Amino acid sequence: MFIKTKISAGIRGSVEQHNKVKDLLKAIDEQFATSDKALASTLIMQFSSMKLIRIKGVRDHIMHMRDITAQLEALEVKMSESFLVHFILNTLPQQYGPFKISYNTHKDKWSINELLTMCVQEEGRLAMEEGEKVNFTTQGKRKWDQAKNKGKGKIPFQPDIRKESKCFFCKKKGHIKTDCIKFKNWLDKKGYTKPKEASGK
Repeated sequence: MFIKTKISAGIRGSVEQHNKVKDLLKAIDEQFATSDKALASTLIMQFSSMKLIRIKGVRDHIMHMRDITAQLEALEVKMSESFLVHFILNTLPQQYGPFKISYNTHKDKWSINELLTMCVQEEGRLAMEEGEKVNFTTQGKRKWDQAKNKGKGKIPFQPDIRKESKCFFCKKKGHIKTDCIKFKNWLDKKGYTKPKEASGK
């Protein structure tokens, strides 16, 4: 049969001989029945593991999920629109938390198209909010850096050294050795008139 010669050798060997085209096509369909189940399982696993991890890209995310849903429906695996809306909302990141709460507290139910429109609007609002936070943080850091660098280049204020210093001669605080009365008296007794001459010996 001409049709059978055009089928790949791997499939041809597993299909019995049929005189009618209709019977042949049915036999080929039966060979691929199990692969449809495997494809459905793969699509379900892919669908259930999908998560949006950032604010942007919500339209593509929802469109991709809708595409998988359409493929599953073609394989006779159907999901209600209400389930799909809830499931998609649960795949959105935490930044969409108030948006999810808003949907759950309202009586109205959205279609997939309405969900897509609302999510794109929320994405724009969140992106603006994120931009404002970045600007605020950057401006705050700039002001902090300016305040920190304001005093650079100037001689820092130093407290009175004499108040914190300690005399090496009498060990008392508040003066240094050259101003110490006991040290001056000691120099007089030893016959030194200048402290520098004493230090040189």
